[in-house]
Amino acid sequence: MVEGWISPDLLRWTWRHPGRAASRNCLLAVLALLMAATAARAQLAHAPDFAARAHDETGMATRTLACTTCHGVQGRATPGGYFPRIAGKPAGYLYNQLLNIRDGRRSYPTMSYLLENLTDGYLREMAGYFASLKAPYPDPVAPQEPPSVLEHGRKLVFQGDAARSLPACVQCHGKAMTGVNPFVPGLLGLPRDYLNSQLGAWQTGRRHAQEPDCMAAVARLLSAQDVSAVTAWLSAQAVTGDGAAAARAEQPMPLRCGGVAQ
Repeated sequence: MVEGWISPDLLRWTWRHPGRAASRNCLLAVLALLMAATAARAQLAHAPDFAARAHDETGMATRTLACTTCHGVQGRATPGGYFPRIAGKPAGYLYNQLLNIRDGRRSYPTMSYLLENLTDGYLREMAGYFASLKAPYPDPVAPQEPPSVLEHGRKLVFQGDAARSLPACVQCHGKAMTGVNPFVPGLLGLPRDYLNSQLGAWQTGRRHAQEPDCMAAVARLLSAQDVSAVTAWLSAQAVTGDGAAAARAEQPMPLRCGGVAQ
């Protein structure tokens, strides 16, 4: 057992819930990888900023093997649909999500146990490393919804709904929907199952961000039909260029967001 990374309680919880196959399989693979990662963890100094050591000068590829067990080689995601791509996402966004999971604002038991003893500096370094990876995106999946649903999704993405004070997705996530550095993630290249699950988690209060939690406010304005339409349209779009996030926002954000410096 690797002290501080996997607790006996997590092992017992995982094996007593056979329906949680994804968590159990991920945990088994993680256990095999963490032994090599633990020794290096103790030697890590706090990174001074997001970009520091982003090019693996301290062996981050080895020390983040546990991450790639679920998130895919180089963090490219896996075909299962529930583990998102983390490669190339803005470093500030990745860092915030690691903090949110470690500190209990996002709930995913396996990751919470992996991160609970890691310092802010270690999490910054992890975020910087994955943000630096430039890996190709897979082709999008063909849409399963009728054109009318896809068009509804497209309108919400680009226009929002002023009657409900619902901002368009592009107002925060960028015109190309590949995100805005350093804190706003892209919406393209993500599986529809993942998009559905995260919007649902915000609607039900299972996912939180730093206050004010702007995505929770947006998600609560969406109907089930809205969520289905938006995720169907987004998941059917190809990622433009190399998928890099925009260097800066082109307009002020329509809502205050605690995880975004404004």
